[in-house]
Amino acid sequence: MDHREYAAELFCRGYNCAQAVTVAFCDKTGLSEEYAAKLACSFGGGIGRLRETCGAVSGMMIVLGLLYGYSEPGNDTVKMAHYKVVQELAGKFREQAGSLVCREILKNPPSDPVPTPRTADFYAKRPCARLCSLAAGILDDYIASREGSHADLHL
Repeated sequence: MDHREYAAELFCRGYNCAQAVTVAFCDKTGLSEEYAAKLACSFGGGIGRLRETCGAVSGMMIVLGLLYGYSEPGNDTVKMAHYKVVQELAGKFREQAGSLVCREILKNPPSDPVPTPRTADFYAKRPCARLCSLAAGILDDYIASREGSHADLHL
């Protein structure tokens, strides 16, 4: 499956950016589309349209955690290893998108809670579908680098 293309398509179907990336990877996470969409719904628009961390990045990190995350409290070694991967993938996104921050990427759009209508003009002006594709691609590359190894699922 081409997760890059699928994530962009999902955004263009009306999912928010975080949902688009998270739902695109249901084949890897085993989540239902409905559950993945609910899990990620609060992170769209830079966390509920607060224009903070880009929702595509949040979606990428949700999937990363589901696939390679830790669940043991207090294991600092595992936590540090996971955060290192988070920082690496976030760095790749920042390098290509210019920022991790929604308002910086979108040049200070409104941060009110009312969603912007999804019109042809909306899609023409927003880089969000491309950013969903970018995040999915970065994650795909990471997953591919792990699939050949016999490393455990904790990073």
